[in-house]
Amino acid sequence: MTPEMSPREAYVARYAAMARAEMKRSGVPASITLAQGMLESGNGTSRLAVKGRNHFGIKCHKGWEGRKIYEDDDREHECFRRYRSVRESYRDHSDFLRTRTRYSALFELEPDDYRGWAQGLQKAGYATNPKYAERLTALIEAENLQRFDRGAKRFARARASR
Repeated sequence: MTPEMSPREAYVARYAAMARAEMKRSGVPASITLAQGMLESGNGTSRLAVKGRNHFGIKCHKGWEGRKIYEDDDREHECFRRYRSVRESYRDHSDFLRTRTRYSALFELEPDDYRGWAQGLQKAGYATNPKYAERLTALIEAENLQRFDRGAKRFARARASR
């Protein structure tokens, strides 16, 4: 992070390419991935992000056999997924959304519809904050994160033709 960069700008500079690669691979809009990562990890500075490399607040859930880290969240001493790298966290976030039926409707939206994705994540219960969609959308627009969704439709067509 350079002295003139805000924590948000530094996060975007560091992880935008990773978010775009995940958009191309999975169909999750880069703007959504970046906004969730920024919001859930405090721009990469939360204890969960630093110690567990978990940028998305993904909990262990039933059947998780990977590494774990325990943090207080909605309840004390909750189990969160712990990753070997931030890249692994980004990949798991995309896979988490793709493989859970409660998020399946998101993948029927236009791939650059970040507002629809934000509302859908809230409706599906990704976070407990009742203003989650509003916070994601405000962050995307304040930081112009939707610019990273360019090419999303082309990537979606390429995935569909496989």
